[in-house]
Amino acid sequence: MTTSSPNVYDTLKNLGITLPPVATPAAAYVPYMQTGKLFFLSGNIAKKDDKPWVGQLGKTMETKEGQAAARAIAIDLMGTLHAALVAIGKDLNDVKQIVKLMSLVNSTSEFTEQHLVTNGASELFGQVFGAKGAHARSAFGVAQIPRGACVEIELIAEIN
Repeated sequence: MTTSSPNVYDTLKNLGITLPPVATPAAAYVPYMQTGKLFFLSGNIAKKDDKPWVGQLGKTMETKEGQAAARAIAIDLMGTLHAALVAIGKDLNDVKQIVKLMSLVNSTSEFTEQHLVTNGASELFGQVFGAKGAHARSAFGVAQIPRGACVEIELIAEIN
């Protein structure tokens, strides 16, 4: 017996989200790697107006703005995952589970809300994928992220 889940693309449309194309790697890596039913997506930095979203939490940015940056990264990650799945004849509706996020937050040593910043991505995955969007997660404060970005997130997803 099959249980029907909401169509991920309908959910994205209802949220006003258009998936971007896969970002061109900025160094010697690939955007994603598949092994078996797992997809490992390379870290994506926060972007605003197609440029790195530069800032440091606790110094030039507040938690709420960091959450918006993390949400923007989640959209970019979904765009990459969509492209990876289409390349093998599948789509986002074939996601079995968002398994894990790892979030790096460019922050001062006094800033302690990295977990709240990362909620910007985690909550969007829950909205888009429902129970399949629940995931394990790590959120770290770091001294710097490439190109001065405020947040970087990587993702592991399992497909059917």
